[in-house]
Amino acid sequence: GNTDTMLLAAYDVPNQKLSVMSLPRDTYVIYNGRTVMINSVYSRGGGEEGGVEALKKAVGSLTGVTPDFYVLVEWEAVGELVDAIGGVEFDVPIDMNYDDPTQNLHIHLNAGLQDIDGDKAMQLLRWRKNSDAYGNVYGGYPNGDLGRIETQQAFLKAVIEKCLNSISLGTIPKMAQIFLDNVDTNGSLTVNNLAWFAKEAIVGGLSMENVHFMTLPNRGAS
Repeated sequence: GNTDTMLLAAYDVPNQKLSVMSLPRDTYVIYNGRTVMINSVYSRGGGEEGGVEALKKAVGSLTGVTPDFYVLVEWEAVGELVDAIGGVEFDVPIDMNYDDPTQNLHIHLNAGLQDIDGDKAMQLLRWRKNSDAYGNVYGGYPNGDLGRIETQQAFLKAVIEKCLNSISLGTIPKMAQIFLDNVDTNGSLTVNNLAWFAKEAIVGGLSMENVHFMTLPNRGAS
């Protein structure tokens, strides 16, 4: 019931700037008078609408910006959405080999530039550490979850660039519907809203130079 990856995004349409901030899952926040990790706020709020509203307030307390809309992406939907745009080319930063039969999770990716389809995307974005044949866990990003965030941001930039370069105005409504079919969002964010944002990005000339990813400023807690 916890949220694994959290992103706060702002699209400035008139100035054609897209800013996305990653919120580390282990960030401490105050929830109902208690200090908790932000990835637990969704489940503490009851999940679904209640959990989202609680998480929006927590994000607002951290950043000063309370989101207007939300998009809740279930894990399997990540692969379907990447497949919908035909996959992307991406440089995998490290060999990834992890198996957990209890949750049918199998991650096997070699480092290097390659085509990433939906299945590989789910492996790439979820990987944290390797495991051996005996189930022992080892390795991982030198800087822990912050390293995984860097990989996620780089991959999302590749996805955005692919969308800007390959999606035509005629296919925008179809792509917007595919997106909404695979995620949960508040009712005020409609297929027409998404299609309008996409059209403005393509017609308005959103460039990758104006797409910025960042991570919430943080420090280690003892």
